[in-house]
This record gives sequence, structure tokens and C-alpha cells, in this order.
Amino acid sequence: MSTARDTTGAATGTDAASAEFHAFFERHHAELARLAHLLTGEADAADDLAADALLALWHRWDRVRGAEHPVAYARGVVANMARGRIRSTVRERRRVALFWSQRAERSEGPDVAAVVDVRQALERLPFRKRACVVLRHAFDLSERDTALALGVSVGTVKSQTSRGMAELQRHLGEGAADDLAGRRH
Repeated sequence: MSTARDTTGAATGTDAASAEFHAFFERHHAELARLAHLLTGEADAADDLAADALLALWHRWDRVRGAEHPVAYARGVVANMARGRIRSTVRERRRVALFWSQRAERSEGPDVAAVVDVRQALERLPFRKRACVVLRHAFDLSERDTALALGVSVGTVKSQTSRGMAELQRHLGEGAADDLAGRRH
């Protein structure tokens, strides 16, 4: 498929959209991969999720680039894909646990004396709380931008962030959660 050129020789149509998307990709890929990593807790999967999200954005690029907040749209796509990955992982873990529970003796719960780091504590949060905490505190987004990225109301962001931070305080201790949120004692 050839692209028409205007009288100055500049590319039009598909070439312009491709260049625009390439610039968007270069500006936001690392951020989207970081978001995927923090939401899923899987460093290895973060780049793949970001790439899959950007591929989905490319297929809808005309709609995305016309959106009021293309980056928020992209963050929402990553969040939705991360949610799907987490659900899939949970289902797989349940199947494995069911398989092994039928074959071996059950063990007591996890070692409660183990030290819990921030990623493990984040993984314990329900997805929406985790997403709100990560976008608000790790990405320093406003409540409005977080709401746009997740497709929820600002009130939902406020309540889910507050509840998520309270849960992190219970998991990590108050001082560690305050440090995570950038508050000082």
C-alpha cells in the first residue's frame, strides 16, 4: 500500500500515523512496562504486557490518538491486561493447588514470621486497590488521572487508595507504609 505525499514531499496518512505512534511508543513504553510490573509483580511479564498493550493501541490508533487523554487510555489498557493476567495466574495456581492437595498432605499456612517486602504486600491487595495505590504513589498521578486510567470515579480512587494504604500499613507496619506514600514521621 503506497501513501500519498503532499507537494512538499512529506508523508501523509499512514506514514504520519505510524510516526505519531512510534513517538508515543518511545515516550511511554518504559512507563507502561513499569506499571505492568508493579501491578502484576512479574518483572519478566512486564515488557510483554506493555508490548501487548501497545500492539492493541496500534490496532486502534486512530481512536486512541483522537482521545482526550491517550496516555490514560494506554494505562487503562495495561491495567485491564494485568488484571486478566492476574486472574489467569490465580486460576492456574488454584488448579495446581487442587492437584497437589489430592496427592499430598496439606501443610499449614504460609510462614507468618517471614519478612514481607513491598511487592509481596502489594500482591496481597485486591487488584483495584493495588492499581490505585500504584498509580497514585509509585506513578505520582493525581486522583483524576488515576480515575481516567482505571475508568472509575475520583471518589472510587480516593476510597480504594485509602483502603489500600490501610491494608499496606497492616501488612508492612505503619512506618513502612508511610515511607511508601512519601510521608515522613
